[in-house]
Amino acid sequence: MRKYLDVLRIADFRRLWTGSTLSLLGDGASWTAMAWLAVTHGGAASLSLLGLCYTAPILVGGVLGGAVVDRFSRRALLIVDSLCRGVAMGAVPLLALSGLFHLWQLYAAAAVCGLFKILPIAITPAVVPELVPQDRLATGTALETIAQGVASLTGPAIGGALIPLLGAQAVLVLDAATFLAFPLFVLRMDHPLPRPSGTAAEGSRSSWLPVVRLVLRDRALLVITIAFSALNTAAGMLMVMQPWLAHDRLRDGAGVLGLLVAGLAAAELLGSFAGGTLDASARPMLRIGTCQLLAGTGLLLFLGGHLPAILAGQLVFGVGCALATVSSQVVRYARTPPALLARTMTLMRTLMLGAIPLGSLVAGPLLAGQRYTTTVLVMVAITVVPGLLMCAVRLPALPTTPPRPSASAEEHLVEG
Repeated sequence: MRKYLDVLRIADFRRLWTGSTLSLLGDGASWTAMAWLAVTHGGAASLSLLGLCYTAPILVGGVLGGAVVDRFSRRALLIVDSLCRGVAMGAVPLLALSGLFHLWQLYAAAAVCGLFKILPIAITPAVVPELVPQDRLATGTALETIAQGVASLTGPAIGGALIPLLGAQAVLVLDAATFLAFPLFVLRMDHPLPRPSGTAAEGSRSSWLPVVRLVLRDRALLVITIAFSALNTAAGMLMVMQPWLAHDRLRDGAGVLGLLVAGLAAAELLGSFAGGTLDASARPMLRIGTCQLLAGTGLLLFLGGHLPAILAGQLVFGVGCALATVSSQVVRYARTPPALLARTMTLMRTLMLGAIPLGSLVAGPLLAGQRYTTTVLVMVAITVVPGLLMCAVRLPALPTTPPRPSASAEEHLVEG
């Protein structure tokens, strides 16, 4: 715990982390609300379409984002992202209040959020090494994952509790407010979060070629991208399965949906805390692969279709996913040149998150056809097989000391 407190004493990191956590908190609540609106208005088919609209634009956003993350101030990009997503999400309850709401507008708002979502996903981990000393980088990385877990744990619980009381539209208002609050935290940071400096030619700042070449030639980065894309395909299937379970199989309403989403988030949070305390491994890829195998094993508990077993399965799946994520992030930092870090994170996370809509497309028709067991077995297969591939990759141990200290991190290592 002391490691986490030390990192959170870095003022600028704390501000970025707090604002990001608050924004993610609204995300967790709003997904519960959007999913409930979709499943109550159109069933499993609407859930599949909503998941597609929410996640597929990440691919387009990743392509566009890669062209701007190294050309413009990261502070400005984070602010623009939050404002655009806040306006899109806030428009839905305004339309409902005026009596003009239609389900396609929910899909459109989800698509706008998905389009801009890649910017903070790529920028936040890319600036962590600028804010946190190298010897605390693993803990800073874990805290980024913990932020997602804390927000995802609390957000769905809030959403599930507020939907019966205030309605799903009110939850979307909450999400819009958190989006509009994030820029205030970013503006309070002393670090300007400028575009990265380097010796590369100005025109190469938006080029994908050196990034693609790096990922294709580096065996670790390539295997991580493939394995996590498969893992996110299973996550996309689970994203559709959770509201389907609550509405069609368990038939217990929005409260159970909030419990399912929050339960998975709690597991990811637990895994993130554990991952942040681990020392460097002599076989980092074996550790990541083993964690992914653990996640796949947890999915087998879904086969019974009973709530306690499903919650237990989510626990194992979430812990395994989070442990793998924290460990893989450290590998990615160690093997990526600083000048390419933001674009490499954008490319890898775009490919990984772009697999989520594929999972939504696969799960929707299967669940609509009541093929629940088949859905679970597909999720297990696409999680376990890449995990075995990861275990077979041999790499030297990660360095435990940096070749250079993070000057900017030490400069801002103050209370404030």
